[in-house]
Amino acid sequence: MRILLTNDDGIEAEGLACLERIARALSDDVWICAPQTEQSGKGRGITLTEPLRVNRMGDKRFAVTGTPTDCVVLAVNDLMPERPDLVLSGVNRGHNVGEDCSYSGTVAGALQGMAFGIRSIALSQSLERFHDEVTAHWETAEAFAPAIISRLLAQKWQAGVVMNLNFPARAPEAVTEVEVTRQGFRDEQIIHTERREDLRGNDYFWIGFKGRLSRPPEGTDLRAIYEGRISVTPLHVDLTHNRYLETLKAEWKQ
Repeated sequence: MRILLTNDDGIEAEGLACLERIARALSDDVWICAPQTEQSGKGRGITLTEPLRVNRMGDKRFAVTGTPTDCVVLAVNDLMPERPDLVLSGVNRGHNVGEDCSYSGTVAGALQGMAFGIRSIALSQSLERFHDEVTAHWETAEAFAPAIISRLLAQKWQAGVVMNLNFPARAPEAVTEVEVTRQGFRDEQIIHTERREDLRGNDYFWIGFKGRLSRPPEGTDLRAIYEGRISVTPLHVDLTHNRYLETLKAEWKQ
């Protein structure tokens, strides 16, 4: 099995090293194509207005001056002699659950693999707090991911599905179970802005996340992660709100 790895934290990220260990537990044919620098929050961004540079970092290992989507596109179209059988994206430093999925470069890398018709999985390791000094429990993702991926690959997937795995911020022995979940949505907005002033008196802004938990319902990825369970969520790129679609169609005919 040929596996392509990417991420959004960059080619030197600890999470990518963790993902490589996970991948090598499944196959000895592992390729890496990841951003040269961190691309967190870039979503499905693709670079159209400037050229991309590719740096060969070693055998089957490439760094790209672009986004996770760019990396998967270049790897599949130009850098690999044959298409991969599996795309793994991550392991992200911080979970990607709820509405995070629409911002996430980690999820975007997997979505681009799916767009090529390749089975693709996003992996993220939750943190106790999102600060640089917090050490992620990489050993948790590494302990559970190979078996979960193998079990997923043994099943038949429906077209257009991407698997989103999130590991709780706990040591492996403290993880309670693996739960198949749906994507949740937080009950309050966690994005906030902070206005600052530069030395010339001009305003500038930082955008960030509030470190506050929501109150998600049972069965969601958010609830699973909060309660120490591994979350496995099948995602797809179709954003149509199908229940309202029928209502809108009926109202449009009136």
